[in-house]
Amino acid sequence: MLQITSPEEGLELFKTLGSEVRIDIIKLLLTHKQMNMNEIAKELQITNGALTSHIKKLEGCGLIVISNESSGHGNQKLCSLRKEKILIDFETPRTLQNVSSNDIKVGHYSDYKVYPTCGLASSTALIGEVDDTRYFSHPDRYNADILWFTRGYVEYEIPNFIPMAQRITQITLSAELSSEAPGVNSVWPSDITFSINDKEIGMWTSPGDFGDVQGIFTPDWWFPNWNQYGLLKLLVINEAGTFIDGLQISDVSIDEFMFDYRSKIRFRLAVKDDAEHVGGLTIFGSSFGNYAQDIRASLNYMPIGDDGE
Repeated sequence: MLQITSPEEGLELFKTLGSEVRIDIIKLLLTHKQMNMNEIAKELQITNGALTSHIKKLEGCGLIVISNESSGHGNQKLCSLRKEKILIDFETPRTLQNVSSNDIKVGHYSDYKVYPTCGLASSTALIGEVDDTRYFSHPDRYNADILWFTRGYVEYEIPNFIPMAQRITQITLSAELSSEAPGVNSVWPSDITFSINDKEIGMWTSPGDFGDVQGIFTPDWWFPNWNQYGLLKLLVINEAGTFIDGLQISDVSIDEFMFDYRSKIRFRLAVKDDAEHVGGLTIFGSSFGNYAQDIRASLNYMPIGDDGE
C-alpha cells in the first residue's frame, strides 16, 4: 500500500496523475493487465521517446512495475500496474510524535504451528525440504526471507525498546502478504487473522496467491510457478480501534492491552481451521516480492499518565 501522510509527501504523485497521457496509460494497463512499450505507444499514437518519460514518472511514484521481456527482436520492457491501494491520510495525532521502529526478519518467529503445503527459503536457497514442518525449527530458519503454509500460525515478538516510564499509544505493522495456493492462483481467497498477546484484533482476506509476473525483488533462482509477490498491508492498532490500510476492521483498541516499556508484545498471523476461506499465508521478506522490506514494527509512545492533551 502507498500511504501519503502530508501534501508535501504526495506532491510528486499528484503531479504524475495530472497528465492525461499518464491517466490513459493507467487505463490501458487496467484493461490489458500487462503491455510492452511498443504496444502502449501504438495505442496512444505517440513515439517511444515521448512514452518513456511518462513511464519513468509512473514508475518513480510506484504506480507501475517494469520487467524485461526477452522475445522477438531484442528486449522489451513490460509494464503492469501495482495491485495496491493509495491511502491519503493527512491527520497526524500528537501521540505519533515519539516512535520506536524495528524490522523483523521473516524467519525470526518465536512460535509456530503450520501445516503443508509449507516451506521456507533464504535469498539463495530453500531451507530443508518443502512440506516438512520440522524445518520450521531448523537453525537456518533465521535466514528465511519467505515462508508459506496452508493453515496454522507464526508468531513474532515485537521489539519493545521505548524509553523507561513510557506507555505505548499505537502499534503499526506492515508486511507483504499473500495466500498460499497449489502453484499460484490470483483468485485464491484466504482469511488471515491477526492477534496480539493471544487476543484477536482483526482479520483480512487475501485475494490470491500472485504469480503472473516475477516479483521485483524475487531472486532469479526462484521457481516461476511459485509465489512471486504479495500485497503490502498496513495494520494499525490505536485508541480508536484496529485498522488495515486505513479501514477499521475491529473495535479492539490499544488501551485494552495497557502496554508500557516493560511489556512483551507477541504478534500472530494465522489461518484458522474454521475460517471461511482456508487459503494459506505467504510472508515475503526484503529479498522476495515487490517491496524491499521485512516485517516493520513501530511503537508510538508517551509518558505514563500523559493523556496527550
